[in-house]
Amino acid sequence: MDFIGTILWPIKWAIEAILVAFHTLLTAIGMDPDGGVTWVLSIVGLVLVVRALLIPLFVRQIKSQRRMLEVAPQLKKIQDKYRGKKDQFSREAMSRETMELYRKTGTNPLSSCLPLLIQMPIFFGLFSVLQNAQHELVGVGLLNQELSTSFGEAVFLGAPLRLAISTADGNIAVIVIASLMVVLMTASQFITQLQIMSKNQSPEMKESPMYKQQRILLYLLPLVFLFSGFTFPLGVMFYWLVSNIWTMVQQFIVIRNMPTPGSEAALAREARLAKRAQRRGITIVEEETPVVEKPKPTQRQQPVNPKNRKKKK
Repeated sequence: MDFIGTILWPIKWAIEAILVAFHTLLTAIGMDPDGGVTWVLSIVGLVLVVRALLIPLFVRQIKSQRRMLEVAPQLKKIQDKYRGKKDQFSREAMSRETMELYRKTGTNPLSSCLPLLIQMPIFFGLFSVLQNAQHELVGVGLLNQELSTSFGEAVFLGAPLRLAISTADGNIAVIVIASLMVVLMTASQFITQLQIMSKNQSPEMKESPMYKQQRILLYLLPLVFLFSGFTFPLGVMFYWLVSNIWTMVQQFIVIRNMPTPGSEAALAREARLAKRAQRRGITIVEEETPVVEKPKPTQRQQPVNPKNRKKKK
């Protein structure tokens, strides 16, 4: 076993255990053990479990990316300050001011990449397990030969899960289902990125170079899905589609409840909270009993000096 295989072995074992557990559960409630619907729902269950476990990493990644976007305008000012200066002193000064900015704002350019690096072995393990099963290869754990053969020969709406558009050999069902999934994958990814760029960016962040890079990626990502839709088997594409939909919904929830300060989503959240507080305030006023005012204390009369009393007399 090579080095990468050694790293992926425990991940693949856990993935196979989740996949087989869902398949066993669906079979126990009366579904066909060799049916394509059973295996597709098993893939859906696998994605839901894996993505639920990755929620803390996702939240950390969102916060890191947000902090990097927030300091991007200040970072650009530092870069403009030393633009065209290539001497050693200027480079050291720019590096020192950049690190000082990261220290003051509590940001780290590598922290936003760390969650993605942690997720990559899991994604590679998922793809490896699904592709091995579709080629009827025995897994490293609970995916035995019988289950692997069942998965490899499963058919969903007339389309074998092991086939892709490139290997369809004229199977119309494979071409139609794969094309539909490519459209849904592209739309879900586009909506996810559009939510971030249109609603979760402050005016300063929209002026940064990073925002322009995101706009370019917004239109380049569909090309990636076109390539994957042509080469990836249907089983892998089902995983990717469900994962994209999960990301879209998760992103919507995060933007709604944890928006970037100053963004359109933050203003909308403040308006919602203000309306909610106003409704609660009206309810409280209607339900509370009238308050009886306490009598104001009368001013105490100062005693008169005996000498002054005699003068009055």
